[in-house]
Amino acid sequence: MMSIYLNNAATTWPKPQSVPDAIYDFIANRGANVARGSASIRDLQSLDNVFTCRQKLAELLGGYKKRDPRFITLTSNVTESINIIIKGFLRPGMRAITTSMEHNAVIRPLRRAESEGACVDILQCSMKGYLDPAFLKKNLSEGADIAIINQCSNVSGSLQNIDDIAQVCKESNVPLVVDCAQTAGIIPISAEDLGVAALCFTGHKGLFGPQGTGGIVWDPEFAKRCTTLYEGGTGSLSHEEFQPYQMPDKFEAGTPNLPGIAGLLASLEWIEKEGIKKIREHEDYLGKKLKEGLMGIKGLKIIGPGHDDQRLPVYSININGMDNAKIARDLSDIYGIETRPGLHCAPLAHRTLGTFPEGALRISPGYFNTEDEIDLTINALAEISKG
Repeated sequence: MMSIYLNNAATTWPKPQSVPDAIYDFIANRGANVARGSASIRDLQSLDNVFTCRQKLAELLGGYKKRDPRFITLTSNVTESINIIIKGFLRPGMRAITTSMEHNAVIRPLRRAESEGACVDILQCSMKGYLDPAFLKKNLSEGADIAIINQCSNVSGSLQNIDDIAQVCKESNVPLVVDCAQTAGIIPISAEDLGVAALCFTGHKGLFGPQGTGGIVWDPEFAKRCTTLYEGGTGSLSHEEFQPYQMPDKFEAGTPNLPGIAGLLASLEWIEKEGIKKIREHEDYLGKKLKEGLMGIKGLKIIGPGHDDQRLPVYSININGMDNAKIARDLSDIYGIETRPGLHCAPLAHRTLGTFPEGALRISPGYFNTEDEIDLTINALAEISKG
């Protein structure tokens, strides 16, 4: 049975061939640790790999101070990135603002901070998954220390008006942290142009890199206000017993995921050649084709945004009287189509969209999908909907 992969909101697959090639090459032929050797050719190659990856991320995501790579922190995923910020910034008595469309990567560390004395306010979004910037402005006028908001929902594909949201935060003098797990590599974004405190990203979704990679794009002044989540060896200033204050060492203790960074660098170079515009256009085309087909299936409901709303091609559906987990199993077992049922690590988003506790079946096409695969998926769901 052929396999049709439609779970790109979880992780993009397949990866460009250059990604596994780079990972293999690093492990098999290079492999030196970074800034922890004798300055051999292999040591310098590792150092160059990491620096170049930072530089390309700064260029792609609009790093501060003319794309200065020092203000890119490399992490293992966007969850780690968000935790570094929340646990390094929020203190008892401080107030954090977020939305009802956030992933547990935001909600869970905020709930932990709340249990330790911070105030957390979750702003209700619309049933299409959007935050009204005017509603945000009203809440910020009551005083806040930080706002943490995703650019796009991993459940419904709802694409927030991040420009207006950033402007409201700037006018209110509230640092904004943007979770761009679903958008980095798909939508052009500039941290510096938006004036945000930080962008948190992951490497394995729209950046087409391997799992175990991610990072933060920092406003240098905001980075000074955050304490470290962990401390240890950095390969620099080894005579000091306290974590270095300088960037990027401040937030990067221990050996990084160097094979993953090699793969991420390869994916960034592939994106440069392919072009974000081309990637976005193809994914949008497949998404619209999928949505039109889904709308013709009796008893099927698409969750969230309407036809003309701003969104990415992430579609969550339910079929009347059917368990979305069983639909996912039938799609996989009978038709070879991979999707994702359930609550998608975002229970508050499902409450907002009216699909809690049953959740929904998420279908998320990606750049390497084809029109034929979308047609086969539509036909499979039409057959399943008939029982």
